[in-house]
Amino acid sequence: MSKIQMTTPLVEMDGDEMTRILWQMIKDELINPFIDLKSEYYDLGLEHRNETDDQVTKDAAEATAKYGVAVKCATITPNAARMDEYDLKQMWKSPNGTIRSMLDGTVFRAPIVVNGIDPVVKNWDKPITIARHAYGDIYKATEIMVPEAGKAELVFTSSSGNVTSEVIHEFDGPGVLMGQHNTEKSIKSFAVSCFEYALSTKQDLWFSTKDTISKKYDHTFKDIFQELYASKYREQFKEAGIEYFYTLIDDAVARVMKSRGGFIWALKNYDGDVMSDMISSAFGSLAMMTSVLVSPAGVYEYEAAHGTVQRHYYRYLKGEQTSTNPVATIFAWTGALRKRGELDSLKDLCDFADKLEKAVTDTIEDGLMTGDLAHITSLENPKVLNSTEFIKAIAERMG
Repeated sequence: MSKIQMTTPLVEMDGDEMTRILWQMIKDELINPFIDLKSEYYDLGLEHRNETDDQVTKDAAEATAKYGVAVKCATITPNAARMDEYDLKQMWKSPNGTIRSMLDGTVFRAPIVVNGIDPVVKNWDKPITIARHAYGDIYKATEIMVPEAGKAELVFTSSSGNVTSEVIHEFDGPGVLMGQHNTEKSIKSFAVSCFEYALSTKQDLWFSTKDTISKKYDHTFKDIFQELYASKYREQFKEAGIEYFYTLIDDAVARVMKSRGGFIWALKNYDGDVMSDMISSAFGSLAMMTSVLVSPAGVYEYEAAHGTVQRHYYRYLKGEQTSTNPVATIFAWTGALRKRGELDSLKDLCDFADKLEKAVTDTIEDGLMTGDLAHITSLENPKVLNSTEFIKAIAERMG
């Protein structure tokens, strides 16, 4: 059987631990037998990031901007324990955070819906997509430990020399401080990505913050979204038959729980991080969640929304079989291949991505699944497969 040909490479970012093992298995069993894969490879495993002083992450982001499409494996964001485990030079930043900042993108995450894996919220019959701003806030915050009583001030010195200050708090003893920021440019990019993605998928767009409490910070987000909608997108949304509206985040949570799904929920960085985990868990599993970073320049980076599955990796190193769910990683590959096919007008590549996704869902709906899904499925007598068996079962359906 002749392999499907590609004309432009996609950027391939390898990762860490159990997801790195699954990454290679997916390529060996589900990608390379069918596609003459063209990729520019970057090893974002923690050891190699340490060796290159994290330059490899920046190189991968620049390549993504060049080629327009990337697929990324899950990676470790080191903490103190990882510093010792990997003998790191320093506590390197999150690769996802670095890439998102360099590409100025918005992360869109949506559950993978499969018959037999029913959402906890029974009225959700369509996926809910989380649009997460991927810059600033707590992820780029500066922190100070307050050792004793004293006054904390927020001070801004403009380039022209003007100084603005506000008292944050008068401490009467030890405490802690955090300063966070965002930029008008990044918020506008976030808003544009959300409006454009809603139009491309023909879904309603919700946006929520806490502007009643944060009357400058959060209110700026609200104002920018409203200004862009009124000046550029109102008529486009009307023609597409979709709606944009803003509401407070606590009201949005109540509405989401009572909704049927089928919309995009735009959120600031931390809110989007938390709510995407809530949505994915309520729909079944973090391993059943798609994630794509979309930049206003039309650059796409696909990844699994979950971590590196450390516990399973340690078992794997002992020679034990694990039933680790690879679905989100497979869908990262299919998303990237489909987008590459769309941009290069390669119908065969798009059709392959559709076929592979159907093979995955068919396998699960036939009762063959990993342990995490077997515990929550409504299907009777599911058969639990280890990771290798599950991937091979999918490969059999690719014929």
